[in-house]
Amino acid sequence: MTAPRIDVHGAAPDVHAAMADLDALASGPLDPLLAELVRIRASQINGCGLCLSIHTRVALTAGERQERLQAVAAWRTSPLFTDAERAALELAEAMTRITDAGVPDDVFAAAREHFDETRLTHLLWTIAAINAWNRVGIAASAPA
Repeated sequence: MTAPRIDVHGAAPDVHAAMADLDALASGPLDPLLAELVRIRASQINGCGLCLSIHTRVALTAGERQERLQAVAAWRTSPLFTDAERAALELAEAMTRITDAGVPDDVFAAAREHFDETRLTHLLWTIAAINAWNRVGIAASAPA
């Protein structure tokens, strides 16, 4: 295990706490397992071992099945996910791999079919928050 380059929590505990508060507020009305699935998928794409470890543990504690967690990277071909989960995972991928073109209309429309305006907004913020955590964790070289 490598030591982090910088202790981002210790050096700026107020920012760390605010980010944790944002993350909790963002995911508030979402199904907890759905929130963990999108956090895990974004963390897989970004290669953040620390966040993968944390959110896999949280998902298991919340009752997620190991079989589904192992299939998150292959959600498109796995029969283990609902249409709503697929829409959320696709949105997470599009936001995590965002380009100058933004999130494709069809991806956003698919998410809108499964989530009301409030839940969709919270889903967007949950995905944005995990991407921020991933980027800070990777930049600081936080150990997994």
